[in-house]
Formats: sequence, structure tokens, C-alpha cells
Amino acid sequence: MAMDKSSSKYRTYFWYVAMVSFLLWLVLLYLFNSSVKTVHNHERLFRQENVIDLPVHVSQQNHESDQAVVSNVDNITVPVTGNGSSQEVQISEDAKVVSDLVEELEKEDVENVKKRGDTAWSRRSTRSRGRHRESRRTRSSDKRMVRPNNDDENNVDNSDENHQSLDKEPNFFEPRNDVTSKKERVDDNNVVESKQKTSNNNTSKVNSRISAKRNRPKVVVRPRVTRRNDPCRGKYVYMHDVPSLFNEELLKNCWTLSRWTDMCELTSNFGLGPPLPNMEGVSGWFATNQFTLEVIFHNRMKQYKCLTKDSSLASAVYVPYYPGLDLMRFLWGPFPSMRDAAALDLMKWLRERQEWKRMDGRDHFMVAGRTTWDFMRTPGNESDWGNRLMILPEIRNMTMLLIESSPWNYHGFAVPYPTYFHPSTNAEILQWQSRMRRIKRRYLFSFVGAPRPNLGDSIRSEIMDQCKASRRKCKLLECVSGSQKCYKPDQIMKFFLSSTFCLQPPGDSYTRRSTFDSILAGCIPVFFHPGSAYAQYIWHLPKDIGKYSVFLPGKNVKEGKASIERVLSRIPKAKVVAMREEVIKLIPRLMYFNPSGKRGDAGRFEDAFDVAVEGVLGRVEGLRKRIEEGNEEIFDFPERFSWKYNVFGNVEKHEWDSYFDRR
Repeated sequence: MAMDKSSSKYRTYFWYVAMVSFLLWLVLLYLFNSSVKTVHNHERLFRQENVIDLPVHVSQQNHESDQAVVSNVDNITVPVTGNGSSQEVQISEDAKVVSDLVEELEKEDVENVKKRGDTAWSRRSTRSRGRHRESRRTRSSDKRMVRPNNDDENNVDNSDENHQSLDKEPNFFEPRNDVTSKKERVDDNNVVESKQKTSNNNTSKVNSRISAKRNRPKVVVRPRVTRRNDPCRGKYVYMHDVPSLFNEELLKNCWTLSRWTDMCELTSNFGLGPPLPNMEGVSGWFATNQFTLEVIFHNRMKQYKCLTKDSSLASAVYVPYYPGLDLMRFLWGPFPSMRDAAALDLMKWLRERQEWKRMDGRDHFMVAGRTTWDFMRTPGNESDWGNRLMILPEIRNMTMLLIESSPWNYHGFAVPYPTYFHPSTNAEILQWQSRMRRIKRRYLFSFVGAPRPNLGDSIRSEIMDQCKASRRKCKLLECVSGSQKCYKPDQIMKFFLSSTFCLQPPGDSYTRRSTFDSILAGCIPVFFHPGSAYAQYIWHLPKDIGKYSVFLPGKNVKEGKASIERVLSRIPKAKVVAMREEVIKLIPRLMYFNPSGKRGDAGRFEDAFDVAVEGVLGRVEGLRKRIEEGNEEIFDFPERFSWKYNVFGNVEKHEWDSYFDRR
């Protein structure tokens, strides 16, 4: 009896649990469907962003209708009423550009035809120009915009077919007036067929000119000029007051950022993380995570001496969004579309700001604490890694600061990884630099890292083999699975402090945080690929790479043609001392000051934040000048050569071309 009662009790509990689980599943399913629907709605904003819908006018078939009809040209809504009264119509600037270019090219065709005595084409061009002018005058009174069909029976509005045909290849020289008689349309079709080659050439001209003009803002407003002795003249930065869901809310919900790491602890202390004991008798050390750069940068910007609340004074505009932390929430999740949701919301918010409209966002900049490859997912591959922040049209107008940039992008620029050292005073910097000059270094070179056997072109295995063969001169910290030494700041810094040279081969990507940790320790970096530093941190590192580093082609190491120990041993001691001194001088430029620190002599040293802001201001000013000069293209070099132009100021052939050849 007792057994039956107990069994009945358990069955009741089971059904309670089952019902609760089912209800919870229904709630989660509802929330997921709602979020996916929201993301898809945002994605529609960008599907036709770069498509120019040319207006194709037909005569009004129903003059008695008094209802308003709404036409959409390039995402701009134009209300059109049935009567002939005056109306205020907002017409797309792209449609105006197309109209002007079509008329200009038609005139050129007429002149060429007259020289050849082609009277038939001349009559058609004259008639087409007349219709085009008439269509421009009556654009505001047209009820519908359709592509005319040759069959009178099919002369109806079909927007889907119009968009498909425009996406394939728009023909700007087809007759646009539906009132034209059938005989005239047949004659025009014959002429168009005979001039197909000319039409295709003119279409490509129009497309190129449209692209150039779309990429250049119509109105450029310079910052308001201040007095000559203003120390912030030309340096003012305006910071957008973005909704808190793009930054503060992410920190408040820090427990959602990572499944494996306590990001609440790592984002504390203005993004510096928990404090660490003094190292070598110097304070200012924190267990800083490399992905918290955007939080550190935001807090440093709050202390920027030339920060202004008056956007008319600003030479640049900072967007305090945390794209890396936002992406981290969904990076390993099952819903790739959620990775783009906040970014699309922010782009919509920015487009509505008056500051954005001054230069179409070309004076805006943003910081991301991840590599550029985390933001380069192509639209057709939703299941791939990362999101597509870096390929959004608005972001391509901005200046994007990342811990690693793409060598083949106009708008991405690399800034140093955060290190463990964040001094609050200039005295702490001087104290640390002095300690680095006096410290004795036992080993010739060292390497801290893990092999990359899955990467075919990785040279890490060869480097580790050479280090093991040079036991007395090389110190190796192999980051194998289960080892905790590679995650302890004091252990890593001890390795670098005991070495003269520190090897920095590429890993999963070109760059490494280890590069900046080693320079902080006064260790001379050895690079095996120009994309690991030279083509990345162009604002922070000297142009003369031989002054502070050693470059050893990775191909030679891979093929066994170069001995690392032999190459480094042959460097004269005097040069080693000079290189180390240059590295020690670089320390302030490659670390980030504590945002809470109060430096008495703030102008003595520039940290990585100061250098980055200076670089952004210089780039924005260069873009502003090119726009004001009326250049057809803001960038006069192919985008794939961005790395070369940024490093050398030209795109001529160079010995590093093979490292960045994507063919």
C-alpha cells in the first residue's frame, strides 16, 4: 500500500515537471521567433541599400482617383496625390544623379551620331531627351513607376519583375513614356538593337560615375573654427550618447558574455580587470583581458582633454559601441542572425543623427576589441564565423580601430592589444623604463606559445624545434592543453624579462598579444611576417623597422634555410643595446593608461589611446580635404593595396607583395 502511494506521488511529480518543461519550451520558442523576426526586419534595411531604382514613368490611367499613392525610390518615400496641385516631393539624390548623367550621355551620343550622319538615331535621341525632360518635370505627379512592356496587354505595374530586371543590368536608354504609339516603340526597338554596343558602354560609364558620386557626400561641413591659441583646435572629439543597450547594458549583463570566462571580473576597473601585485617593484598591474579594449578605450575617451559636447566643434565623432562584447554573446550560439541584430540597430540609429549627415559618417570612428576577421562574415554564409559588421555600408564609411586589421580594407586600422601594465602616473612609467634598462637577460631568445599543427603554413613547430635544439640560449614556454602558466601574467612576464629577443610568429591570425607583452618587458621582437606588426600598427610603431625589431622571413625558417640562433647571435652588441633602448622608449605608446589615474604631467607621455586618436584625426582631415577638392574617388588606389599605401604612401611594387598576394 505504501509502495503504491509512493509510486502515485512520483507520477504526480513527473507530470508536474513535464507540464512546466512544456510551458517553458513554448515561451522560449515564442521569444526565439520574435527575435528572429526582428533581425530579419533589420536585414531588409540593407538588402537594397546599394541598388539604384531608376524611376520609369507611365501615363496616369485613372485620373479620377483621389487616393494618395506612395512610390519608393532608393528607400525614400515620395507621396503622390491624384490631383494636379503643387506638392512637396522629396526625390532621391541618386535618381537625380542618374537623370543628369543619362541626359549628359545622351547629348554626347547625339553629337557623335550627327558626325556620322545617322539621322534616324538623331531623331530618336531628340525624342528621348524631350521625354526625359518631361518625365523629370512630371515626376512628382506620376502615380506609379513601372518598366514598360512591349505588349499593350501586359502594361501593368509589377514591382518584383522591375527589381529583378534592374538588378541584372539597367538599360538607361529605353523609352520611358507609355503614351508612345506601338509603331514608334517598334522603330525605337530596332534602333536600340543597332546601338546595343554603344548602350552597354554608356551604361558602364553611368554606373562608374554613380558609384563615384555616391561615395562622396554632397555637403561637407567643417568644424567651427576656434581661437588660434586654443590647444584643442583641430583636436576636438564629439562622443555620441548612444542607447545604453550598446554598451552599459552589456556590462550590467556581463554574465551572458562568455560561457567559460568570468567576464564580470575581467570588465571591472574600467575594463582593466582585477589588480595584480607589484611587479619588479612597480605598481599599476592588472589581469587585463585582450577583448576588453573597447571598454578601456571608452573610459579613456571620457577623460580626453579635447572631448566636447558641441558637435559643431568636433573634427571627429566617436561611437561608444562595444561590438566585440556584443558579438561574444552569440559567437558560439546556434542563432547566427542574432550576431548582427544590435549592429543593424546601431547603424539605423546613426543614420538619423545630424552629425552623421555632415560627411556621411566619414568623420566617425569606432573601436572593437577583436580582430577584423571576427566581423567579416559574408551575407551568403550565415553559419560562418563572426558577424558582418565590417562589411556594412555605414561601417565602410567610418574609421574602424581593431586589435588586428585586414591588409585589404580601406577603413580598418590596428591599435595595440591591451597589456597587463596600466600606470596611473608618469612616475610609474619612468620607474618601469629604468628597471628594464638595468635588468640582466640570461637567454638570447625565447618563445611563448602553442604549435599550430592544423595550419599548413604555420612555422611554430619549426621555431619550437629550433628553440629546443638551443637549450642554453633559448627559453621555451609551450602552451599545451592543461597548462596554466601561459595564462598567468607573472609567469609570462618573467619569460620575457629574461630574454634579449622574443619570437613572434603568426598564430591563428597575423598578430599576437604577446608582441606587446614582450615589448613591455624590454624584449626585442622578432617577426616572421610583415602583417604581424609592420603593416598593422602604422600609427604606433616606427617606420624604420630595423631600429626596434628583427625581420626573418618565415619561408626561410619553414624550409630550414635559416637558423634563428645564428641570425640573432651575429647582431653586434652595440646594435642590440640601441634596439633595446628604442623598444623601451616605445613602451608608453603601446600601453593604455589607467582611466582613473590622475597624471600631473599628462603631456609628457602619449599612450596607445592618444596615438590612436591622433591617427584618426589625421585620417579624417585627409578625407575631408579630398572631398573638398572635388576628387572623383576619395581613395585613388585599389582597396587590395591598402596595406601598401598605409605603410609606404604608394602602391608600387615591393618585396612584401608576395606576403599579401590573395591570388
